[in-house]
Amino acid sequence: MKLSINKSRSLWWGISSIIILAGIISMVISWQQIGAPLRPSLDFVGGTRLQFERDCTNPENCNKAIDINEVREVANAQGLGDSSIQIVADKDTGKDNGVLIRTKTLDVEQRTKLQNALSEKIGTFDPQKTQIDTVGPTIGRELFRTGVIALVVSFVGIIVYLTFRFQLDYAVFAIIALFHDVLVTVGIFSILGLVAGIEVDSLFIVALLTITGFSVNDTVVIYDRIRETLQINPNRPIADIVDDAVNQTLTRSINTTLTTLLTLFAIFLFGGATLKNFSLALIIGFTMGAYSSIFIASTLLALWRERKGQPVVSSTSESMNS
Repeated sequence: MKLSINKSRSLWWGISSIIILAGIISMVISWQQIGAPLRPSLDFVGGTRLQFERDCTNPENCNKAIDINEVREVANAQGLGDSSIQIVADKDTGKDNGVLIRTKTLDVEQRTKLQNALSEKIGTFDPQKTQIDTVGPTIGRELFRTGVIALVVSFVGIIVYLTFRFQLDYAVFAIIALFHDVLVTVGIFSILGLVAGIEVDSLFIVALLTITGFSVNDTVVIYDRIRETLQINPNRPIADIVDDAVNQTLTRSINTTLTTLLTLFAIFLFGGATLKNFSLALIIGFTMGAYSSIFIASTLLALWRERKGQPVVSSTSESMNS
C-alpha cells in the first residue's frame, strides 16, 4: 500500500500541534507551581534528597498508611516546611510504605534528626533501603548550562551540515522537525512531572542530544531520496516526489525504529531506576523522530517548494547537469 502523506498533511500537523500545545500548557502550569517548566532533580537545583522505606518485616510497623500531612508536620518542626514531599511505593510489596523528601542541603546531624523524627511518627525505617543524595547548587547550575550549550551547538552543527549537504530549506525544515521532537519529549515529561512527580536529571539532556541525532538521521535518508529523484526528474510535482521518497524509505525507517525501541523497552523494564526515565525519554523521542521525519519534515518541504512554484534542484545536481 502506498502512502499519500501530502494529501493528509494538515492531519499530521494537527496531531503534532495538539501534543505540543498540551505540553506547553503543562509547562506553564508547572512553572506556576514549582518555578520550572519541568520538575528538576537534584542534578540541576542542588540540595538533599532523602528516601526512606518502612521496615515491614514487623507487620505492625506497616499496618497504617503513611499520612503525608504527618510527614509535613515533622518537616515543619525541623524548619523544612518548603520541602518537596512524596509518598512512594515499596520496591518489594508495591505498597506506599516509603517517603521521598527533597529539600535544601542538610548536614549529617540535620539528616539524622529528620530521620529519627520521621521514624517516631510513621514507623521504623529499613536502613538497607535508605537513600540519601546531596548535590551542590553550583554544580547543578553548571550541569544545566553545559547541557543547554550542548543542545544549541548540536542544532547549529546540524544546520551547517544539512546546508552543505543539501540546501538551506532542507536544513530549516529538518531543524523544525528536531524542535518538534524535543518539544514533544519535554512536554510529555512536563505532564508526567505534574501527574506522577517524575523528575528530569542530567541524563535527560543526554537523551535529548541522542534524540536529535537519531531524528536527523531518518530525515537525511528521506531528503537524500528526494534529492536523487529531483536530479532525475526535476519537473515532476514535488508532492509526488516526496510521497515516493517516503514510501521507498518507509520500511527502513520502521525497522530501524522498532529494533531500537525493543532495546529501549528492555532497558525501561529491567534496567533499574536510574535508567528508567532516560530510556523513557528515548522511547518518546525516537518514536517522535520517526514520525516527524516522515510526516513533518517531508510535508513541510513539499509545501514550501509548491509555494515557490517549482522544485529547486540542488547545486550538486546543477553542477552534474552542466
